[in-house]
Amino acid sequence: MSTNTITTQKVNFKVFRFNADEDYLPYYEDYSMDVTSEEVVLDILNRIKWDHDGSFSYRRSCRHGICGACAIKVNGRSTLACKESMTTMVEYFGNDLTIEPLSTKRAVKDMIIDKGDFWEKHAAVTPYLVADIDESPSCENLVSPQDAEELDEADLCIQCGACHYACPVVEINSDFFGPAAFAAAYRFEADVRDNDGQRLIDVNEEKQGVWDCVKCFECTEVCPKDINPFEKITKLHQMAFKKGVAKNNVATRHAVGFLHSIKKHGVLDEGGLVLYSEGPSIVKHIPVALQMFRKGKIVMPWNIQKSDNLDEIQKLIKSSSTVKF
Repeated sequence: MSTNTITTQKVNFKVFRFNADEDYLPYYEDYSMDVTSEEVVLDILNRIKWDHDGSFSYRRSCRHGICGACAIKVNGRSTLACKESMTTMVEYFGNDLTIEPLSTKRAVKDMIIDKGDFWEKHAAVTPYLVADIDESPSCENLVSPQDAEELDEADLCIQCGACHYACPVVEINSDFFGPAAFAAAYRFEADVRDNDGQRLIDVNEEKQGVWDCVKCFECTEVCPKDINPFEKITKLHQMAFKKGVAKNNVATRHAVGFLHSIKKHGVLDEGGLVLYSEGPSIVKHIPVALQMFRKGKIVMPWNIQKSDNLDEIQKLIKSSSTVKF
């Protein structure tokens, strides 16, 4: 029987430090440690506090990847400290690692941040079932396995905030609900027992809703529970069309125009997509359009080359379309 060999390597840590009660500006402290292949990021946080500076502060609780308390960033990547192996971090980034809170501008003390905005956004999407129920039911309100599968594991979210603070839209738009809130909205919107009529409307409003997602997939990359918040955002798009709450605006026209372009050509007509989405407002994009035209990014409608597999693409669109635009 073979045994795993424990390896050790020297790793240099640049650690964010800040105490809102005492410091005017944040700063970084350097620590060098011999790290073993058995350790996770949380072990490093513990060692900094126990062996180097007892004032170093961070959140931790279960150590089993189910509470989300210890979420931080390593080299800018959101991660759950108790779940991420140090070996993996070194493979990703090398032997020089920067440890920071999920959001440096929300830091209260070292790795601890004020997550008030996260919980406000979570509460804003009505994250609970809304239904008229009999106070004295004669039987259970059963949900079939097929209906339960529609939740698509959105109910496994641990509200760690990793996806929320990795989202570039959250960083620049204080009104945007964020991927974790959208995952919660989908979880209850997809529940057959829910009768709420406002939630889907709220998550489709411009500036705060799903149409302001820039599709960068950061939320999917960093989710420690593999929930794939972006997939839930896409399903909320589909729900909006299916239930007739999608408004006629630039965002929804962009989605419809994208579909029409692929269906017609098998490839994306980027100039036509902007024209369809923006309408007369397209004039403001003329300077950029001219630059794109010179670089061959935009071609005239009569010069668009249709895909050789257009028939197959159109059949795929027809078979996979579940909602009417």
